[in-house]
Amino acid sequence: MQITPLAIPEVMLIEPPVFQDARGYFMESFHQQKLGTALGRKVSFVQDNVSYSERNVLRGLHYQRPQSQGKLIQILNGEVFDVAVDLRRKSPTFGQWVGQILKSPQQLLWVPEGFAHGFLVLSGSATVLYRVTAHYAPENEHTLAWNDPALGIHWPLQGTPRLSGKDQQGLSLQMAPVFD
Repeated sequence: MQITPLAIPEVMLIEPPVFQDARGYFMESFHQQKLGTALGRKVSFVQDNVSYSERNVLRGLHYQRPQSQGKLIQILNGEVFDVAVDLRRKSPTFGQWVGQILKSPQQLLWVPEGFAHGFLVLSGSATVLYRVTAHYAPENEHTLAWNDPALGIHWPLQGTPRLSGKDQQGLSLQMAPVFD
């Protein structure tokens, strides 16, 4: 398993070994012990989520507080620009973001607890699987504004993104509840 820390080192690109032959390929997309060893901590997932979206759909930036979720993101098909924003006030990277294009099921992204997460669909459509470390709790859900100038996220947009009503109402970093 190849692990590549991104600009915010707690956010990591994970590339498991892929075994290919004339029939196609096989890979372990998740192995609890191997992932825990690679991350230096035990990780337990309690829920899998799958979303399907069409081109130019932007989902996020979502997080839960206080019941924060770590997320293991995998693209089943399509291509997305995936973003994580550090919301841990005591972190040296507080308020900073990291983005990664994901376009293969053979690439996974680890987004730890304490981060907001979102993605923009770059291909005609995309199906995204994400495993989470805490159950969805709507009473703890928050949305950070995807276009907050204080964040300065460089989304590779083609026109205006397609947003949910919730995502249109996201809070600025200055107004959003964050993690101590």
